[in-house]
Amino acid sequence: MSEIEQLAVNTIRFLSAEAIQKANSGHPGLPLGAAPAAYTLWAKQMKHNPANPDWVDRDRFVLSAGHGSAMLYSLLHLFGYGLSIEDLKQFRQKGSLTPGHPEYKLTKGVEITTGPLGQGIANAVGFALAEKHLAAKFNTAEYQIVDHYTFVLCGDGCLMEGVSAEAASLAATMGLGKLILLYDSNNITIEGNTEIAFTEDVLKRFEAYGWHIQEVVDGTDINTIAKAIEFAKAEKTKPSIIKIDTVIGYGAPNKQGKASAHGEPLGEEEIKAMKQALGWTETEAFAVPKEVAAHMETLKAEFAKKEQQWNELFANYRKANPELAKEWDIWHSDTLPVDLLNDAEYWTYEGDIATRASSEKVLQKLSKVIPNLIGGSADLAPSNKSVMKDREYYSAQNPAGSNLHFGIREFAMTAMANAMAAHGGLRPYIAGFFVFSDYMKSGLRMSALMKLPVISIMTHDSIGVGEDGPTHQPVEHLAALRSMPNYTVFRPCDTRETAAGWLAGLLRTTSPTALILTRQNLPLLDGTGKEALKGAYILRDCEGTPDVLLMASGSEVELIYKAYDELAKKGIKARVISMPSFELFEEQSIEYKESVLPNAVRKRVVVEAASSFGWHKYVGLDGATITIDHFGESAPAGTLFKDFGFTVEKVVETALTLLS
Repeated sequence: MSEIEQLAVNTIRFLSAEAIQKANSGHPGLPLGAAPAAYTLWAKQMKHNPANPDWVDRDRFVLSAGHGSAMLYSLLHLFGYGLSIEDLKQFRQKGSLTPGHPEYKLTKGVEITTGPLGQGIANAVGFALAEKHLAAKFNTAEYQIVDHYTFVLCGDGCLMEGVSAEAASLAATMGLGKLILLYDSNNITIEGNTEIAFTEDVLKRFEAYGWHIQEVVDGTDINTIAKAIEFAKAEKTKPSIIKIDTVIGYGAPNKQGKASAHGEPLGEEEIKAMKQALGWTETEAFAVPKEVAAHMETLKAEFAKKEQQWNELFANYRKANPELAKEWDIWHSDTLPVDLLNDAEYWTYEGDIATRASSEKVLQKLSKVIPNLIGGSADLAPSNKSVMKDREYYSAQNPAGSNLHFGIREFAMTAMANAMAAHGGLRPYIAGFFVFSDYMKSGLRMSALMKLPVISIMTHDSIGVGEDGPTHQPVEHLAALRSMPNYTVFRPCDTRETAAGWLAGLLRTTSPTALILTRQNLPLLDGTGKEALKGAYILRDCEGTPDVLLMASGSEVELIYKAYDELAKKGIKARVISMPSFELFEEQSIEYKESVLPNAVRKRVVVEAASSFGWHKYVGLDGATITIDHFGESAPAGTLFKDFGFTVEKVVETALTLLS
């Protein structure tokens, strides 16, 4: 390691330690130990241009160990991504660009919000998959316009989390040779040495998955680290893991190698001792030596040349391949290439079918007009009806395929889809049984937090699952997803509403969407269609002011639709309201919401084969719910619906009771 490189590494260490100290909060252990590896990657091996953080062919860097954020912010400052020293001083403070864990779109250079440990590994697999698929689509023999790597830095904790196993297994199966995992192996977690809970041979585990494995026994040796990354890059058929043996809290003489270095500030006295131990001569906090600043300027000039070369390559590519270039523009646009809202054929359907089958019909139409759709299921495609029939399957041998086999890996699937959306160029969707959204929850939450438009097909949506029993009958899941900020839940009642749900998901560029779909057949109801895009609308109405409002979503809309006629026979004026999406309804004007749910009409009945939680806002104090606030049972669906009160007779009885 040269003198300037050692000085740059120590600058990363001290900027990180001092930011944490000023905040009196944070995790200095990883930044101090992993700084040499991070510097080596960013300065010597990673293709990026700080002057344009959004360059499409840049290498992606994912910090799976997100608690090490102070190191990432120090890198972003030194390499010129726009973070100032003042930003570092505001680490973990309200409104800063340097929050406790890195946040996508908030801070330039942060590729994705990894959230809880391990998820970043699955994100990285998604990035690598996106790169390989786009390369297969757009590269030609003469022009390799998609040619970048995905690097992910993780720690021991990331590899303990099960999602890392899901993702790593799939990465090898998919042949993602441009995925490189840097494993910061310091053998320490919050509770102590990893011997207490993590004694496996990680490299043998990854070798068994089918990864290329290496170990660097001295985590301060940047030359060896650089060579290891070069070897990993040369292995194009397998993903690579490089175990880098480090010392947590390196350089802090009284804390290095100890659990206490992991998640608490070093203290002013320990930082002074570290300066002496590492030969740091700067007296002021947050200092960047002039030599380091000059070194970084030299590096930035070299980085900029890389993008300039690519821009020239792409300009020539556009001239030589105008049709492919036109497709490239379509794939990388935030707007749909077709006007589905005004496409009569898109809204034309026949027959009474389950909404999972409705979704399949819609998907086949979409696959023909939205070329960058890509997605699949967690081994449930025949049940989810989530296959694009005119597309091939992705595999290591056929990366151009856009139907994905995720295997039984719900969590990894969701985190991968987040990265595919964040990568750019693709419109990902995923699929699973609704009850398995429990496994997907952390990834779904990250979708919402990052405002990524990932669409989730979630079938088998209620006690209608029937004989599979309460373990597979989602009851509380609608309430759980509806409670999540910036998450759009859409539960359609028929095929036309399902088409509306798909279109809503495709148009919502800053919110993920879940389509909640049935296994049982549902009738195609008169009056459904585009109005569903408003979240709630009047499906059947009476003359004058209604006596009672009937509200439902999904399969239960049929019940209130039929109850309308029975109530009319008794002289009761009802209004039937289909309400597939709370979130879309809440975005409508006050006037529209009042026109659908007039405040003057206090007698209201809600019908939904799920928990009542969340409906009371619309029911009010004078209304009633026909819901299920307990777990289901194993029995035929028809039996359960009848026994639990999901019948036309029960709707009529409840309405009459309210009006009596």
